[in-house]
Amino acid sequence: MTKDYYTLLGVDKKANKDELKKAFYKLAAKYHPDKGGDEAKFKEFNEAYQVLSDDKKRKEYDMYGQTFNGSNPGSGSQNSGFNPNDFQNMNFDMDDLGDVFGDMFSGFGFGGFGGPKERRGRDMSVDIEISFKEAIFGTQRNVVINRTSKCTTCKGGGYDTLSSKITCVSCNGKGKVHEMKRTIFGNIQTTVMCSVCDGVGQTYKDKCKDCKGAGVKNGKFDLNIGVPAGIGNGEMLKMSEVGEAIRGGISGDMFIKVHIQNDKVWRRENNDLVMDHRIKLTDALLGIKHTIDGLDGKLEIVAEGGISIGEAIRVIGRGVPYGQRKARGDAIINLDIELPKKLSKKAKDLIKELQVEGI
Repeated sequence: MTKDYYTLLGVDKKANKDELKKAFYKLAAKYHPDKGGDEAKFKEFNEAYQVLSDDKKRKEYDMYGQTFNGSNPGSGSQNSGFNPNDFQNMNFDMDDLGDVFGDMFSGFGFGGFGGPKERRGRDMSVDIEISFKEAIFGTQRNVVINRTSKCTTCKGGGYDTLSSKITCVSCNGKGKVHEMKRTIFGNIQTTVMCSVCDGVGQTYKDKCKDCKGAGVKNGKFDLNIGVPAGIGNGEMLKMSEVGEAIRGGISGDMFIKVHIQNDKVWRRENNDLVMDHRIKLTDALLGIKHTIDGLDGKLEIVAEGGISIGEAIRVIGRGVPYGQRKARGDAIINLDIELPKKLSKKAKDLIKELQVEGI
């Protein structure tokens, strides 16, 4: 029975070589014996691909079918029999694979195949300490750090832009070079960006005099950090592309860990600000009207007589800012009734009178 090689590979009869290659690689990855696949099926796919990828054999196959000149077009002397190691010895060009092996090879550290990834500098981190009040309402912090930044003279290129351009000798003007890697599927040819010209394909005759061709320079850098209102202790802020610079790529990120000092009076509970306020026994009995210091101004607390132990006063909208609309939690003042430890004779007599009154 004549085999339909096009149906085996799942392609149209007008498929070009790239389409044939992608179809075969996809099936080969699934059915290769070393991956636990079906050896018989793999042999069929291999036979079909060997015929259709050869212009002469494909032409004869299209004219005469599977057999012609008394032989199988896919079974020449060099192709007789199946050797599972044949696939191991094949060299693949990753540019041809496109998305076929994108997900498969990501686990082997090759990344995607949409083209060389842009190089990226190293991330950096710094710790800062702010006051409790600054954490509640936000603040600005300026710190001086040592980092590698792009050379301002050559703008990170590493070359004197006033000199004449020349073709990069490393990539021959293509902007990318090929590297060979060995994998379980054989030798994998990957395409990476040329590190000499940073993918441009051209360089300049003379190197930058300031950075000596490095494109980057080490030095001190003033970092202005905007701390948002309501930040929590230990939270991290991220400043994109403020980390270490790298020639021909983007800078890394800067991560800022925020440490918050404790306040002597106030503490935070979610979006509320809480404090303890001591009042006298007479205040609890007769009522209070006190003015206390809040984090952002004076707070007036009013309570009628008969205050119970553990009672609290809530001042709406004087707590921690939160959300895009800058809403605020509340200020909660816990009232702590202070009982006298010693009483004068006069005070004792007055209390006895209250006792007689049933108070």
